[in-house]
Amino acid sequence: MRRSTTADVAAIDRLYRSQMRLATSRQLRATGLSSSTTARRCAGTGPWQRPLPGVVLIQTGDPTVRQRLLAAVLYASTEAEVQSGTTAVLTGEAALALYGVRGAGTDRADVLVRPGRGLRDASYVHLRRTTRWPPTLLVDGIPCVRPVRAASDFAAREPSAERVRALLASTVQKSSCHPEDLRAELRASHALRNPAVRAVMDELRVGVSSIAEGEARDILRAAGVPDPLWNPTLLTESGAFLAKPDAYWPFAGVALEVDSEEFHLGIAEYRTTLRRRIRLEAHGVDVVSAVPALIRDHPQELVKAVMTKIQRGKARQDLPKVVIRPYL
Repeated sequence: MRRSTTADVAAIDRLYRSQMRLATSRQLRATGLSSSTTARRCAGTGPWQRPLPGVVLIQTGDPTVRQRLLAAVLYASTEAEVQSGTTAVLTGEAALALYGVRGAGTDRADVLVRPGRGLRDASYVHLRRTTRWPPTLLVDGIPCVRPVRAASDFAAREPSAERVRALLASTVQKSSCHPEDLRAELRASHALRNPAVRAVMDELRVGVSSIAEGEARDILRAAGVPDPLWNPTLLTESGAFLAKPDAYWPFAGVALEVDSEEFHLGIAEYRTTLRRRIRLEAHGVDVVSAVPALIRDHPQELVKAVMTKIQRGKARQDLPKVVIRPYL
């Protein structure tokens, strides 16, 4: 015989629809559903489950990525209105993934909570206590910190210099934030104590905006190649946009273009790359083209190609007539 319940079915349905089929045990009790009924529905194979302590998933199938991340915030929140982000908010790499930052993963969920909470980490959820409560945004239904704070919280504890470089550069690219805004957040969170973070911020400050560009900069500087302008905007003499090469040596009229193998596989992208190169060369700019694999595996060839063109360019009498707007 089916057991009766005094739960407010409409209230449960609202939680189901507004929180991706997730609810806290506290929220369910507030609807009138008893703890014993919830426990029975989560037992064995039956129709609900508990992805985290105190969090109920009102479905039988495995949770999606978004459900796992919202469940992490639900686990840490003390508010009935969980999506307000006033007592728990997603940060770090998982938040960057929701913002579409390339290379960011979602296996781990870092959640900011206020000091003094006795709650412990659970499963994939890692709690980070802070006295600097951030502004929050609702991203795909999940309360998140802004990209600069998420990147800063990630970098503060990430041991891999390569991953720090990759995600900070991708954050600047994807979110269009200025490197100095990111630097201010990194300073506030003490992430600049990490030497890898300081090195990456130096790259971003001069205009380096990708992993491959950072690797190229390291290689060229180690070989004694003069520093170029990174990602400057080149205009024609009439002020029309010409191109934005990855690096440019104005005293020699030489540009470096790092063509990402991942992003230039399609015919349209390939044509765009060729057209940009032709446009640069039509205005007298000598172009060195490279791909990330060449930079990593054959650094001496990159150095030789750049130095050869620089030496040739320094002897030219007719440097390109372009207007340069350095990266700001």
